[in-house]
Order: sequence, then structure tokens, then C-alpha cells
Amino acid sequence: MVQREVLGELIGDRYRLDRHIAKGGMAEVWLASDVKFDRNVAVKILKPHMASDPKLVERFRREAIACAGIDHPNIVAVYDCLEHHGQQAVIMQYVKGKSLRDVLDRQKKLGPQLTIHIGMSVAAALEEAHKKKIIHRDVKPGNILITKDGRVLLTDFGIAKALDSSSEDDLTNDNIMMGTAKYLSPEQVRGKPLDGRADLYGLGLVLYECLAGKVPFIGDTDADTALARLQRAPTDLARLRPTLSPQLVKVVMTLLARNPDDRYPSGAATQEALLAASTGHLDRTTELTPPAGIPVIEQFEEQLFVDETPEPEVSAPRRAPRKESRKLFAMLVALGFAAAGALWAVSRDPETAVAPGEEATSVPLGPVGIASIVSYDPNGDDGEENEALTPFLLDGNPETLWTSTCYANQFFGSKQYVGLMIQLSQPATGTLNLAMGNAPWTIEVYQSLEGSKATVAEWGERTALKFNSRRRGSTFDIVNPAQYLLVLFTEAGRGAACSSANPFQTIVSGVSFSQS
Repeated sequence: MVQREVLGELIGDRYRLDRHIAKGGMAEVWLASDVKFDRNVAVKILKPHMASDPKLVERFRREAIACAGIDHPNIVAVYDCLEHHGQQAVIMQYVKGKSLRDVLDRQKKLGPQLTIHIGMSVAAALEEAHKKKIIHRDVKPGNILITKDGRVLLTDFGIAKALDSSSEDDLTNDNIMMGTAKYLSPEQVRGKPLDGRADLYGLGLVLYECLAGKVPFIGDTDADTALARLQRAPTDLARLRPTLSPQLVKVVMTLLARNPDDRYPSGAATQEALLAASTGHLDRTTELTPPAGIPVIEQFEEQLFVDETPEPEVSAPRRAPRKESRKLFAMLVALGFAAAGALWAVSRDPETAVAPGEEATSVPLGPVGIASIVSYDPNGDDGEENEALTPFLLDGNPETLWTSTCYANQFFGSKQYVGLMIQLSQPATGTLNLAMGNAPWTIEVYQSLEGSKATVAEWGERTALKFNSRRRGSTFDIVNPAQYLLVLFTEAGRGAACSSANPFQTIVSGVSFSQS
């Protein structure tokens, strides 16, 4: 801990410590004022009890050396390195935002487009670091910072290693694991020589956690966690979150290949793959991450900085209620990445599959079918309702079911409804068929031609309303062209798998669409 008398005095004759903002195992971070250039900076100070270990001191000093030579918009800049009263201090760019760790601790899972933006930004940072012959070796959510205007920055090169360093120069031997157990690459666990592909594996673990809500490998101890990646492959993301586009799943699983030769060869190649995945047709969220220079977008701020009072530091997450993580409305998504400057690309809306400036067309593409189904629960805490079961609606097997969770009354309590949102392969008229697995039930259907909507009210007038007290299927006529159908269940029957305290649930064994 920095002595209280240090507060207010100048470190290195120019940096005045103002207040403490974060701490880690080796160091503490302070908000400080650079009186020479009249700007805020972050000062990272090695803890006093660490100063007696020459290797730790030298590793800390080399963080500054490793970062000082890298000038990139997705990497936290290092300005200076100095000693003050026997303590090592690194002067860094001050980033007003939150760590991805804080975000995931509150949000649990992120949408595909936001995850892609984070991945592209970190890949850009790694590409630049690897060009400078530096590997990070500790890519994890805690070392990724996100600002309110959508910038993503990689920080903490504390255990970085020069690719061309000799074993004599390196402070860690090749056969010693360095990094955080959950985010180590297989070659780090084995103590093998590393290159930039080890960092890309770490990025794959980060993206996996963003999408799945958990890391793929966890054990009773750090050693068990580290060794797990040598013993099995990660669970396929497509099983954990079936609505992800196959392209995005492929990118993440490629990054997580155990053999480095099977991963992408560079950060730039990873960027390209993520950009291509941004057009995946099954991506059902449109989280916004604006490029640098564009004003804060309200929806982005709602996702990552909801219910927060402004604070200048990267702080611990507040236990505020989680907002809807899924915004069911169609619009273009700006995806940003920076490489050799700021290069930004705008993806096509995955729901309308129309490039900016083009009009949607109804050119026949073959028989109309259901392209995707996602659950709909805007009044819940995560916007989903047994999302993992939605693939059963299209598998043609009446024995496999999508069910809602169980509720205390037949009208879904304070939620009033849950539902399914269906995307057709192209605009069409026809008949929607629902095979219901219990009764009574009441169903409302809404439709849209241009895209899904954020609220039920935005869907406009109801297309159909039906109810039945018997267990049977039902059909709904879609007489006007539509590509998006919202099915709301407003009354549910009893479910055999439910408890007596919460006996009611909706059960559906299949959904189909017949073009007229």
C-alpha cells in the first residue's frame, strides 16, 4: 500500500497521486495528474513487500519496456517508468471504463456482435504486439478494458516475453507456467516455447466465455484447470448456445485448437475470420459497439454500463439488476477494429441480410422455410426462455420438446407471456403450424416484414389470437408477406415435469411453415 504521505506529492517531479482505483497481486493502480501535460494518468506501483524480490522488480520494469515501444489504439499506452522511495512505478494511459471481467461478472453472456467487436479489437492489439516481437501470455477478461464509446484496449503486459529473447534474458524459464490457469494455452501448460498463437488461444477462451457464459475448462485446483485442456476438447459452443451462427462457432473453436498449427496464424487472420462471421444469419442480437469518434450509443451503454453512476476508474461491478441482454430489433451494426490506424467496417444486418443502401428484395430463392427460431422473454432477467431447447422445434421428432420454465400460475406471473421468434428464409405468405404438447393454451401471433422489434407494441397489430382447452396443434394464417413472426404464449397448461409450487409451463413439440 502506498503511504498516505505520498498522496498529493509529485512522483518523478510530475505525477501527483489523487486516489486509489484498483489493486492486484503485485501492484496497485492510482489515478494521478500529470502536472506537466495537464492530463489524467494511471500510475501502477509495485507493492512494497514485492520490492525485495529482484526478479519481480525486473519483471515489473520490463512491462513498461515491453509496452513503451507499442503505439496502438487497442493497447493501453505506457508513458514512463521510474522509482519513487524505493518503489517501482509505471505511468500508463488512463482508461475510463470497465474491465471485461467486471462486465461478464454482471452480464454472464454477451451477444454475438458485441463479442465479435471485442475479439476483433483484441486481435488487432495482439497483431501489433506480435509484430513488435512481444507475446502477452495473459490474455483474459481482467486485462481487457472497455469504454463507454465502444473502445476495447488490451492492458497488463506484466508477464510479456520478447519472442527473440534468450533463456538467459527471460525472467521465466520455458518449463514454468506463467499466466492465469483458466486462460492458459496448452503449450503454456506443457512449458513449451511460445509464439503469438498462444495469445490467440487465450483470446479464444475469452470469446468462448463471452458467448457461453463460462470458461470451457475448470477444475478443483488451478493445476486441474490447467491440465484439463490437455485431456479433452472444449464443449462445442453450438451445443451450449444453438442460435450462434456456424461461422462464429467455427472461429472460436479454431482458436481453441490444441495444436497451434490448427489455429489462425496471426491476429490479422483472426480479425478477418471474425469480420466474416459478423454476417452469420443465426446471430439474433444487435448489440452496438460504435467506432472511435462516434458519440456514445444508448443501447451499447445500456448493455455494459447500466444503472451506474459515472466513475473515473475501472471499478468492481455493482450488483444491479441485469438488463435485457438481447435487443430484438433489426438495424445495422457497426463493428470496429484498429490496425495500423483505425480501420472500421460496417457489417450487414444478419437479420435482413441487406447491405447498407440496398433494398430488401423478394427474389425467389426456392421453397420458403424456417431459417431460425429463438426464445423470447423480454420480461425475464436474460431475455431467453430455455434457449438451448429451441433446436428441438425443427428436428422433426415429436418426442423432443421445447418447454418454458415452470410458473406458479397459468399466466406466467408478472411476466404475462413468454414466446418464440421465428425468422423465415425469405418474405412469404402461408400457414404457421404449432404442435402443442399440453393444454389449455392461448397464443398470439405478430408479424413483420422488415425485422424483429424491441417490444411487443412495436410489432403493430396482432395477426392472430387463438386458445384451446385441449392438447392439439394449431395453425395460423399469414395472409400478408412476412419474414419475422412473433409467437406469444399468454396462457399455459400444467407440465408433468413441474413441481406443485410451480405447475404451469408451455410445451411445444414442433414448428413448421407452409408457403401459400
